[in-house]
Amino acid sequence: QEHYGGLQGLTITWIGDGNNVLQSFMTSAAKLGIHLRIATPRGFEPDLRITKITEQNSKEYGTKLLLTTDPLEAADSANVLVTDTWISMGQEEEKKERLKAFQGYQITMQTAKSAASNWTFLHCLPRKPEEVDDEVFYSPRSLVFQEAENRKWTI
Repeated sequence: QEHYGGLQGLTITWIGDGNNVLQSFMTSAAKLGIHLRIATPRGFEPDLRITKITEQNSKEYGTKLLLTTDPLEAADSANVLVTDTWISMGQEEEKKERLKAFQGYQITMQTAKSAASNWTFLHCLPRKPEEVDDEVFYSPRSLVFQEAENRKWTI
């Protein structure tokens, strides 16, 4: 909101794990007028109950929702590209399996080629290089440090 001047009509693309951060986006995006495009590997989709609520909200508020396994499809026309850790606390023993499942899900400049011309990048930190490459993470398009500061003030 701070960067774009508002949220209405923005397209946010989530690429990665169907975790709690994604599910928070899902339950609020449509109510804020945000279109949501989600790419997760098979077996790592968000909770089905949350998906059903998101589908209902999207219909009610007139927003678009896409669920896919293709990160490039999800990135198409996105204003904001977002990811989070692929290995959350308590999942450390699954690291090898998860890294294999998430191959091809790293956000790179190639991912962003089909995004909107004004695309930006968010990650709630801490970040691992397999999730987003340095070129995107440290680019002027990255808002991760402003995001971190804003989170500080909400705590």
